[in-house]
Amino acid sequence: MKTYKNYLILFILLGLCFGCESFLEEDPRDIIAPENFFANESDARQAITGVYAIYKNNSIYGQVGLDHFYDNGADIIEPNRVANFVEPIGNYTMNEAVADESVQRMSVGDTWKDFYKIILNCNIILDRVEGNPAISQSAQTDIIAEARFLRGFAYWHITNLWGDAPYYTENLNINEIRQLGRTPMATILEGVLDDLQFAENNLQSSYPEAERGRASKWVASMVIAKMHMKARNWQAGLAKCIEIINQSPHQLLTTYAEVFDPSNEYNAEIMWSLDFAKDIRSQYEEGLVGQAGGPLSASWGNGNWRPSMFNPRLRDEPKNTAERSALSAALTARGEAFNGTGLQIASKDFAEKFPTNDLRRPLNVLDSYLGFELAFPYMPKFMNLDLETSPRFNHSDNRMVYRLADVYLMAAECENELNGPANAYQYIHPIRQRAYATQAEWELVGLSQQQFREAIYDERKWELAGEAHRRFDLIRWGILLDVVQNLEYRFWKPNENIRPYHTLLPIPLSELQLNPALLESDPTNNGYRQ
Repeated sequence: MKTYKNYLILFILLGLCFGCESFLEEDPRDIIAPENFFANESDARQAITGVYAIYKNNSIYGQVGLDHFYDNGADIIEPNRVANFVEPIGNYTMNEAVADESVQRMSVGDTWKDFYKIILNCNIILDRVEGNPAISQSAQTDIIAEARFLRGFAYWHITNLWGDAPYYTENLNINEIRQLGRTPMATILEGVLDDLQFAENNLQSSYPEAERGRASKWVASMVIAKMHMKARNWQAGLAKCIEIINQSPHQLLTTYAEVFDPSNEYNAEIMWSLDFAKDIRSQYEEGLVGQAGGPLSASWGNGNWRPSMFNPRLRDEPKNTAERSALSAALTARGEAFNGTGLQIASKDFAEKFPTNDLRRPLNVLDSYLGFELAFPYMPKFMNLDLETSPRFNHSDNRMVYRLADVYLMAAECENELNGPANAYQYIHPIRQRAYATQAEWELVGLSQQQFREAIYDERKWELAGEAHRRFDLIRWGILLDVVQNLEYRFWKPNENIRPYHTLLPIPLSELQLNPALLESDPTNNGYRQ
């Protein structure tokens, strides 16, 4: 039964979670009163826009929320100094209490809460839209497909991060939700697959320019393929990858550098990116203004924060500190600044092993800039130093989620696992061909199945570096422990601290205190209670 209470929940959550980063150029503060919500199609689509805004929160895709889980603590990314809010995962010192500690809305607890806000909102949207006489049948189908994708995608991440977790697809109230125990991951993934298949069948193949931040049917297809691969269902995974390669409007670009061109953020290779806009203050930041009693510092901006995490900071550079003033002057002359945090740089292991003849290296490992040798290696494909268009913590750069090169490498892996490398070369070679100057360098021949498997390990590392895939890959391959134990880090000792249970995160202590049922099926909380 539709109740005013549930309308109020939706209104409050959307009011809290709407980010002002531009998606469809909506003003998130222009929220319809709860008693009139979903009076028409526009209301429902505004609610969907609000769900996308939660995905752009710092705890998920807005800063480096998911980077912490999918990249840090592996063999590609590390910070350039000891930093408390990235250390627990990257150094494997996480525990239940630390999971609740939040810095700029980045913590395990914040990520957990935001994913479940997405799920709650999507369930309310589905309840309000289906059978709503004020919304046309075609619009209902489109909105339902998008809500089911966004819900399924949230549950997909939840299973990757926590395994078994609370699972519900009905419009439950808060008290009902707080009594839910953990559902087995396999059961959740069955529901996710059902959501994604509905989305795949009913979402659009592409969107007009004003709506390009939305996920298309091909994004649903890609997540389905990843689910099959996680389950080692190689045939189904391969079939889905080939379908995307052959039927989607996406195509590989000629060069690697083109993919990351900030002036072409919706290029044909990118399957989905979340769009951001500069100089739009989020309601979260408005809340900080209220708490502080004054305006935010200009250095803490309003757009996408993530590029600032990859940008160098001048106090760390260059290697010869006597040249710092000269470097600063050279940057100023170009309208640029080293005003980032340097908390997402190429790891020592990654920078040392990245092939020097690989044309992707300059986009992934920056050793010098403007003739100055740098103290640390940075990852320039995510940097933006332009002061006018992309000031500190106020970047308009989109957040890339998925691109087609990933699908080619997935297809190569599936084919190799099914039949060996003979027919798998056709999928890995297009990726390598643009990465090397000559055929002798890019062509792979005569590999055994195990050798090709190891080639995939490396190729995904070089091609998709810093794109929030690596740790998940290492976990599904069953080699995270071995890889990390053989790493040398600058500041931390993850090789000494990592344990087998670190493939999952702990449920935050505050959640356990609110809902003791979360411990019923697993009193160890994923191994964090020994």
